Amino acid sequence: MEQKYSTIIDSIKVKHPDAIISAEQLYDIPCIHVNKEYMKALVMDLKNNFGFNFLTDLTVIHYPDNKGNELCGSYLFHNWVDNVRLRMKVFISTEDNHLPSLVGAYKAANWLEREAFDNFGIKYDEHPDLRRILNMDEMDYHPLLKQYALEDESRRDKDDTFFGR
Repeated sequence: MEQKYSTIIDSIKVKHPDAIISAEQLYDIPCIHVNKEYMKALVMDLKNNFGFNFLTDLTVIHYPDNKGNELCGSYLFHNWVDNVRLRMKVFISTEDNHLPSLVGAYKAANWLEREAFDNFGIKYDEHPDLRRILNMDEMDYHPLLKQYALEDESRRDKDDTFFGR
């Protein structure tokens, strides 16, 4: 199984040398870190020439201490014929929070991108209907960004001894 994964990553690196920042094996799934500018061409090649015909998942992770690369778009692709999975990560800043939409390549990306927009504020360029999907339209923030304290420090009615602290 390892040989199959290393062959795929090596083939991708040969075809897209500027797109791949780094590659690693995370558990049983290879992971490539991709440059945002080359992402769309790479994804189309993954689908059309490498057989990754299904977008299993698309999510975002917020790393507030990672200055300049606070947001990570994480994509999980699946090649059903060869039963191979591939994870792709793209790091972007909160100031330039745009990623290319994958709806043109994978229909499943439609609602997944809307969810990421709603919760993290990622703007997917060329998305056909980018609007909130879970939260109210009136919300002026994105609830999964780690911008607020987890607990209200001003509360005096809590006794931490009851919570093992």
